[in-house]
Amino acid sequence: MKILLFHVSIAGLLLLQNCTNKKQTAKPAYKLLTEAVYASGNLLPNNEYKVFAQTDGVLLRKVADVGDTVTVGQILFELQNDKQNIRSRNALEQYRIAQRNAVQTSPVLQEMEATLASAKARWQNDSINHIRYKNLVEGKATSRIDYDRATLAYQTSKNEYLSLMNRYEKTRTQLQLEAQNAETQYKLSVEQNADYAIKSHINGIIYEVYKETGEVVKPTEPIALLGDPSQVYLKLTVDELDINRIKKGQQVLVKIDTYKNQVFKAKVTKIYPMLNERDQSFRVDARFEEDVPRLYAGLTVEANIIIQQKEKALTIPKTYLIGQDSVMIEKEGDAQLVKITKGIENFEYVEILSGLDTNSVLVMNY
Repeated sequence: MKILLFHVSIAGLLLLQNCTNKKQTAKPAYKLLTEAVYASGNLLPNNEYKVFAQTDGVLLRKVADVGDTVTVGQILFELQNDKQNIRSRNALEQYRIAQRNAVQTSPVLQEMEATLASAKARWQNDSINHIRYKNLVEGKATSRIDYDRATLAYQTSKNEYLSLMNRYEKTRTQLQLEAQNAETQYKLSVEQNADYAIKSHINGIIYEVYKETGEVVKPTEPIALLGDPSQVYLKLTVDELDINRIKKGQQVLVKIDTYKNQVFKAKVTKIYPMLNERDQSFRVDARFEEDVPRLYAGLTVEANIIIQQKEKALTIPKTYLIGQDSVMIEKEGDAQLVKITKGIENFEYVEILSGLDTNSVLVMNY
């Protein structure tokens, strides 16, 4: 466990050195002791996301570039779409033709209506003849054969008219359906055109652009990195040996290289449960608790995640430890090994819960 110390207390342990015996001594002392876990990482913008194209193409134009402020719905990049433009024009033309054919005054329907009117006139004429011959045959003024011939003509013209009427209705319905389908295809084509104009989904700035004009763009390859500069968060890396000590809400003391003389306060907001096998570490996110100066995405940070803190802890330098639970003390002129019980610790000091007091004299033999 590596601890980054931001404050060094002026009050230290009383060190006594006997140059003749090459022996260094010290006494336990009470002091503020903070136990922390070291973490390193970077600053990342809020709402960070990578921009991808929805279709293959060639980057035709950068409407926006690195550092530009963008808004929701703003076009960022345009892809070349010659083939799609041809498809769109064809779809539009088919839609216009289908619309013209579907209206009541279209040439197709007008021709059918004229044919239907002629058939209706024949049917009406044959109907009159049928009634006339019926009256004549009942008055024995004509032959049965003439009556049957008139009846057949009447039935034939009637059936022809009804058939043409059904065909007309089917044709009109079909033309309306074709117009609806053509409209749908045209709208889909318009939506596909939108895929060639890549837009922003957030209000923010462009941090990186990965493609240059003229390069091929694929849906699997990011074009740019966007984020919200008004807020940044800390993406920290914690060693796997320390992750079980990290909890949400713990305070984080942060140093940023850009602001060397300042320490910022943050809090742990998220702990990722998946181990990064490459460096045997876990990701931990934190957010600042206070207003901070303008920060740039990607800045390197070092942090201490505070595990616990004691205002008054009996401490000794860790250099006096022998193993994990023993120290050497001076007693009646001799050095004696004693067992101790440890409490919290950091990189330099360890808390003594039992085994020593402020009168104990620690000995370090060279």
